[in-house]
Amino acid sequence: MDRNLVRIRRLRSRAVKPTALAAAAAVAAGLSLWVAASASGTESHRDRMDVPGVTANLFEWNWPSVARECKSTLGPDGYTGVQVAPPADSVKRTSLGNGSDTILHPWWEVYQPVDYNLTSRMGTEAQFRSMVSTCRKAGVKVYVDAVINHMTGQGDTSYGGKTFTHFTYPGIYADADFHHQGTGPDQCPSASGGIEDFNNVHQVFTCELVGLADLDTSSPRVQSTLAAYLNKLIGYGVSGFRVDAAKHIGQTDLDAVYSRLHRTKDGLRPYWALEVFGGSPGILSPQAFTTSGNVLGLDGVKQIRDAFKSYTTDHVGSIATLQAFGGVSGLTPSDRTLSFVTNHDTERNGDALNYKDGARFILANEWLLADGYGSPQIFSGFTWTTSDDSPPSDGNGLILDADCTSGLWTCTHRDTGIVGMVGWHNVVGSAARANFWTDGDNIIAFSKGSRGWAAFNNGPAAQSITVQTGLARGRYCDVVSGVPTRSGCAAGSTAVVVDAQGRASVTVGAYGAVAIDRASRR
Repeated sequence: MDRNLVRIRRLRSRAVKPTALAAAAAVAAGLSLWVAASASGTESHRDRMDVPGVTANLFEWNWPSVARECKSTLGPDGYTGVQVAPPADSVKRTSLGNGSDTILHPWWEVYQPVDYNLTSRMGTEAQFRSMVSTCRKAGVKVYVDAVINHMTGQGDTSYGGKTFTHFTYPGIYADADFHHQGTGPDQCPSASGGIEDFNNVHQVFTCELVGLADLDTSSPRVQSTLAAYLNKLIGYGVSGFRVDAAKHIGQTDLDAVYSRLHRTKDGLRPYWALEVFGGSPGILSPQAFTTSGNVLGLDGVKQIRDAFKSYTTDHVGSIATLQAFGGVSGLTPSDRTLSFVTNHDTERNGDALNYKDGARFILANEWLLADGYGSPQIFSGFTWTTSDDSPPSDGNGLILDADCTSGLWTCTHRDTGIVGMVGWHNVVGSAARANFWTDGDNIIAFSKGSRGWAAFNNGPAAQSITVQTGLARGRYCDVVSGVPTRSGCAAGSTAVVVDAQGRASVTVGAYGAVAIDRASRR
């Protein structure tokens, strides 16, 4: 038995702004070099970027809560990474400023940094360092949401007690470190100083995004300041970053900042996942940014939503369409993508399924873990009514400990079926998909080599199927309905019998899944 299976069983038992032409040339050159290195196989361990396995995004959980979750749940359940909220000191609001004074501390405060000291809504610098250490000891790497495109858009005080103005942050940045409205390669050409045309490279790279003070990331001084912040985090044990608003930084400046970063504690280049929303052409597309790192699977969430969700009687999803997903359906390459069903933006703007979709949301996460596209991430945030709602916090905006029994936190990563599919994903590894079967509508099934098999039913009634699993003859335990024990299937879980020809007859529940793998054979 290979070591991975033994581990799974144990876990289960527990510069100057470029012109558009110059930027396009740089992107093309970068892609050629990356493809050549990949094809030649010459990339050494020291040159490899850290790549996460299955991560949990504990959105705006405070640091002590993340630490406890790494030790008690994420590590034992097979998650290999956790993404955490931006840890820098940020603006402290007392209202939205639009007449809605019931929301004192909207969630997006943490996306308006004021200072790179780690005094945030989530805790102190000491608590952050302790969290990273605890998670690493539990076998869970930490990936930080990094806001490096801009500073604030309003306010004058921070959670750390700093005072500032829109273009002045004492001890860090002065007016000259920002883009301003005006003419020239390093200035914003729009009349308002903000992005008015999201297909205009010059505006996207140099104008303000929704009124946020836009850093001149072509400046060596700004690049050094940003790299110093990120290197401090790497020194504490952080393994990589989700780069917020990376589309508005541009490939050249992103590469310049990344070139200044240190190796992680594992001797690897830090993970670099870029937020690049689609809809723009050429070098502004997600595909073009894969020359500078991995990208967030933001277009993929829309395809998942449309396959699983039923909006009206005239719009019924069909997961049979997911026979083609990933690069073959027009998305970025799997090995350059951080994939998910939703994140903090898409769950609020309608682009994706979210926890309010109930069983369909859980099913979609289970399917993504089985499909294997990208580096899959499970999103766990907090419940909300309006798109600006604060996470549970005290009167000063400091976020309270996460409590998965309170109904205030979604805790999707703890769902029994999702935990089972995390283990399944770890067992099947990179095995190729085979034996795809569908009823042509809302039931699909497939195997991953001879390592695992899964079926999904996105319909309102249970369905019985008899299909080829690709697995060896034997009795297996469904990992979605319960974690197998050493002696057999968990109480209440489903047993699946595979015959000598590799076929099995199973009943898949409404909006449910059944999954077996060679580690669940009993």
